[in-house]
Amino acid sequence: MRLADKVAIITGAASGMGAATARRFGKEGAKVVIADMLEEEGRAVADDINKAGGKAVFMVLNVTDEAGWKTVVDETVKTFGKLDILVNNAGISGSATNDLLDSALWDRVMAVNSTGVFLGTAAAVRQMQSNGGGSIVNLSSISGIVGQTMVHMSYNAAKGAVRIMTKSTAVQFGKDKIRCNSIHPGLMPPMRTSGATADPVVRAKMLKAVPLGRNGEVDEVANAILFLASDEASYITGAELYVDGGYLAM
Repeated sequence: MRLADKVAIITGAASGMGAATARRFGKEGAKVVIADMLEEEGRAVADDINKAGGKAVFMVLNVTDEAGWKTVVDETVKTFGKLDILVNNAGISGSATNDLLDSALWDRVMAVNSTGVFLGTAAAVRQMQSNGGGSIVNLSSISGIVGQTMVHMSYNAAKGAVRIMTKSTAVQFGKDKIRCNSIHPGLMPPMRTSGATADPVVRAKMLKAVPLGRNGEVDEVANAILFLASDEASYITGAELYVDGGYLAM
């Protein structure tokens, strides 16, 4: 098993890419903390992992709450003895709006998608330093590399911040044997919070810019996260991995 005896926190793991990653980690031997605000869905994912022979628990977490992060990390260590892996996956869409200049949406998206990653990193790094190392995988996006129409600029800005924050984390904490890398998904199944990008007509137009000519699948992102989180990527840090069907190669 590729994550045998590893302990991982995955945010936003009650659905989508986070849930797919949690299930994959469970199959690969990790003890998984499902950290999310969606209690019923999050507990269901944990139950699935446990029924399949893995080990998982659900913990409530609002990623914008610094105290909440401390509680989750402390409870993880209390439950499983350590923290080896953090996957900063939780995020909200920037396409569910008719006003691309909405300042309130800017604040909300930046808080969840950018500040939430910083708070998680800060909480995890402190614990990983005492463990003697660890791996952090941040979910950025193709939106963190290029500008886009129909997406509030807060989403591009937040995902761009995650991209650079990843490199900063890698540089600052490499001495502590803490690795940090970013994943950049392309066109995936609509998020729970998606707006315009969930419209089939809009998605058909977006697919024209994807060389492989299809949507990605959440399991394909989970595979990439698994690789970067595992010891197979032991000499990889500060890197960005595109899971986008070739979109950024255009």
